[in-house]
Amino acid sequence: MERFTVLDTILDCHVEGQGQPLLLVHGFPLDHTIWEQQVRVLSDQYQVLAPDLRGFGGSLRGTAPFTIQQFAADLSDLVQQIVGLQPVAFCGLSMGGYIAWEFYRACREQVSHLILCGTKAQRDASSTARARRLLARSVKHKGVSELAQSMSRRLVSTEWQQAQPDAFQSLQDCIQRARPQSVVDALGAMAERSDATELLATIECPALVIVGEQDIITTVDEMKSVASRIKKGEWVTIPHAGHLAPLENPDSVNRALRAFLS
Repeated sequence: MERFTVLDTILDCHVEGQGQPLLLVHGFPLDHTIWEQQVRVLSDQYQVLAPDLRGFGGSLRGTAPFTIQQFAADLSDLVQQIVGLQPVAFCGLSMGGYIAWEFYRACREQVSHLILCGTKAQRDASSTARARRLLARSVKHKGVSELAQSMSRRLVSTEWQQAQPDAFQSLQDCIQRARPQSVVDALGAMAERSDATELLATIECPALVIVGEQDIITTVDEMKSVASRIKKGEWVTIPHAGHLAPLENPDSVNRALRAFLS
């Protein structure tokens, strides 16, 4: 891991390989380790950047409020420090996809390709935003232990949980390591994020939408709809996977990424 001073904070980022830059942005409430199989395999052809978002993993909290726009601004600064003005293929998973929309909206000249894994374009419905705030209140008072148990089971398929018990425990441990205040603040950022639905038709770069066939958070039909609204959009369904397809079926995801970027 390398450390970079970014705006008002310090971010950890795993940088490996050479070639076309590929930025891998983790979801909530995870860290860069969710991309281990992508970094290991794809760094033979690409310069892979796998950062920890501010407040997660080894990255510091900083002083700025948590917003999706702030996460995007952090990554814009980070990318410029590592690859200069060369555009990157931005791959965002779940909350990382929310950040991808804002990154493209603010600095599309830095984006060569968009890759959206298990994410939504529309903002939260009022009921979903309210549920996030209630969850934030619970985490603030009780910590992340209950969240690690309940959320991990929704993020991945039952098939994978049973077939990969050690990896599933590592996923729970990853969530357990998240700092409670960062979890609280990120929940607020997601609840207050902007709607990106109208942005879809304005996206000019190639875009790949990836969805696990057993994803119960962002369904196959939802993700197909996102891809259909992007001019150069295409989609791929990953078998034997839920919401965290890059973790659950890395071989299929890696093949899809290589085919798309090539």
